[in-house]
Amino acid sequence: MEEAAAVDDWEPVTKLGRMVKEGRINSLSEIFSQGMPIMEEGIIDRLVPELQEEVIDINLVQRMHKSGRRVRFRATVVVGDGKGYIGFGKAKAKEVGPAIRKAISAAKLNMIEVKQGCGSWECRCGTEHSVPFRVTGKSGSVRVTLLPAPKGIGIVGSAVIKKILLIAGIRDVWVSTSGDTRTKVNSAQATFEALKRISQVKIPPVKGGEKAAEAVD
Repeated sequence: MEEAAAVDDWEPVTKLGRMVKEGRINSLSEIFSQGMPIMEEGIIDRLVPELQEEVIDINLVQRMHKSGRRVRFRATVVVGDGKGYIGFGKAKAKEVGPAIRKAISAAKLNMIEVKQGCGSWECRCGTEHSVPFRVTGKSGSVRVTLLPAPKGIGIVGSAVIKKILLIAGIRDVWVSTSGDTRTKVNSAQATFEALKRISQVKIPPVKGGEKAAEAVD
């Protein structure tokens, strides 16, 4: 109830925000197709009311200053609707709660639309359940490659990568990784970068048995 009230009380400060509140734009797809930047959380709260939030990692960061040791918490979060939209955010704060809230805010302003398809030659069902082609993302020493999988396989990958793909709406995919995959943050960001590369490719409508696009490495 409180969240619904907050959305109703939202007063937009950008042109895009006003268009969303006035009902002239009714979906994130319209925003992304026009290449407009999202600069207000209220836009996401209004267009994606059932947004899911997943905390990937909480890390203690310590630094030495003239005044002594300074301790902060760094939170890494993903948000999404489980239907093709996902955001990734990181933030620091003196306490865990504020760090998570700041990371959620950052993730909302870093949303992308994940294009799905059926890129596996073993499946050819023509439905949108996997990635449309092989794609690789990189963060630090970690490389994450997503490969199309037939329907029913599920997500064959680590727990962190599985969380991100599920919240993005991907249900079946093979995952190949390399580098220091023990670092959750790099694994998560590399996965997000792979999904972002898919969103940057123009993909024609999926038809049974046809390849949507070439592999992106």
